[in-house]
Amino acid sequence: MAVQSSLASQLKEFQNGFIPKVSPDVVETMSKATADLASSGIVDNSLKVGEKAPDFELPDPTGKRVKLSALLANGPVVLNFYRGEWCPYCNLEIRALQQLLPEFQQAGAQVVAISPELPNNSLTMQEKHELSFPVLSDVGNGVARDYGLVFSLDASLRPLYQGFGIDIPAHNGDESYDLPVPATYVVDATGTVRYAYANADYTLRAEPAEVLAAVKAL
Repeated sequence: MAVQSSLASQLKEFQNGFIPKVSPDVVETMSKATADLASSGIVDNSLKVGEKAPDFELPDPTGKRVKLSALLANGPVVLNFYRGEWCPYCNLEIRALQQLLPEFQQAGAQVVAISPELPNNSLTMQEKHELSFPVLSDVGNGVARDYGLVFSLDASLRPLYQGFGIDIPAHNGDESYDLPVPATYVVDATGTVRYAYANADYTLRAEPAEVLAAVKAL
């Protein structure tokens, strides 16, 4: 059986392929926006290990309502907040979680992904990546806000994203440009956060094998 490369190496490989395709000015603008977001302290104010995970109820692409407390009645839950199916880094992360899904399930955990996208766009994500875990729509970022993850995309990036063909308002169904910083949590059956990862740098994500180890340690 082939050994899967780490998510970190896949993300880095994508980034190394992307940077030469854009101008140095674009790279500088994107890097500055990421640094500014990091210095804003958003991660410091996000949900931490030992805190209670706010309960929520969100729709999946079919309209079925999924409630965190109901999921927790069956064991621990891995929550993954991602920006949207337009984000290649998110897609790599989601696929990596799918690859380890049987092991998460064997350890008694459910995996749930959450984005601010409209349900139809969440369905696109689920279909594209043949995901067998729920992808929920947090339209308006209400849940992500409860978890301390929401920021507004810097004005300097908005025309760049449009130039890449990424229309965030169209994906999210509002004009806010609000997004969650990428984050992953392991919530135990009591609703307590036992593992937390949030990063202002969208090119960096929690390693699924590390998340799995946190589940197995419960």
